[in-house]
Amino acid sequence: MGERQEFREVYREHYGAVYRYMLRRVGAADAADLAAEVFTVAWRRFDALPAQAPLPWLYTVARNAVANHRRKEGRAEDAHRGMAVTAAANARDIGETVTERAAVHRAWSTLRPADQEVLALIGWEGLTVREAARVLDCSAPTCSVRLMRARTRLARAMAQVGGADGRADLIGRASRTSAEGAR
Repeated sequence: MGERQEFREVYREHYGAVYRYMLRRVGAADAADLAAEVFTVAWRRFDALPAQAPLPWLYTVARNAVANHRRKEGRAEDAHRGMAVTAAANARDIGETVTERAAVHRAWSTLRPADQEVLALIGWEGLTVREAARVLDCSAPTCSVRLMRARTRLARAMAQVGGADGRADLIGRASRTSAEGAR
């Protein structure tokens, strides 16, 4: 199979995931452009793209594209707020009621960007700890510790905003995902 066809398959299989990644971080106005930028880099650096598991590599490129976008636009504060708002709109939303969603939004917005990123990679993007570690450019044990600390901080934030019901579901899902990824 030729390189062009291989790229088409990677694009077809992973565009949706990269687009959703962008949508959660920059909003609908810029998501498609930034997803296209990711695949432009993937085409140019196709020889560096891992054949067996390209998605973590694509997320790393996406993460860099988001960082560049935020720097260019000077909207770091808006982007953090946008990530928190999109948590409530996420298809795998934590709370079933508006009250729970608001509690999650408030708790999420108090987290550091690094905590938000590790929780999002594991919880939203469905990566294993090892895959998230590659995206974050750290070791799997370091990523696991970051995830544990982020879950603890989120639990404290949920307790402070009064969203204990949503917290149990979120923390439980993140724990199951991290335990599966550590295998």
